Amino acid sequence: MSAILPPVEKAIAELRACFCESGVDAEADGSGGAYVTVGGVQLGPPYAQPESWIGFQITFQYPYADVYPHFARPDLTRADGRPLGDGLGMARFRNQPALQISRRSNKLNPAIDTATLKLLKVLKWLRTHT
Repeated sequence: MSAILPPVEKAIAELRACFCESGVDAEADGSGGAYVTVGGVQLGPPYAQPESWIGFQITFQYPYADVYPHFARPDLTRADGRPLGDGLGMARFRNQPALQISRRSNKLNPAIDTATLKLLKVLKWLRTHT
């Protein structure tokens, strides 16, 4: 099994610093990257559930590859009963049911588009997605 590569380790450390209250778990993926799960992320409206875990893989190509897709709890629903909408669909993360959040970065800039920034953008999108 391959160790986690230094750029991926750095990304995990940045995530842990930003999401210290949520808890960040990381496990080597066997090819230099890591599977990451951030627990207890606050969602707020428009969701019926106040929080979720968010999972994703940081591949060995990082920072030259997008951190995509992200995943959340499979039972996520809107408080108003409406469908979740575009960009969200059922999938599996690490062999478990999950809600896939499809937010690809079209113009990736490895110098600034970090795993932490991407997660913050995904969370902002989730909170404002109608």
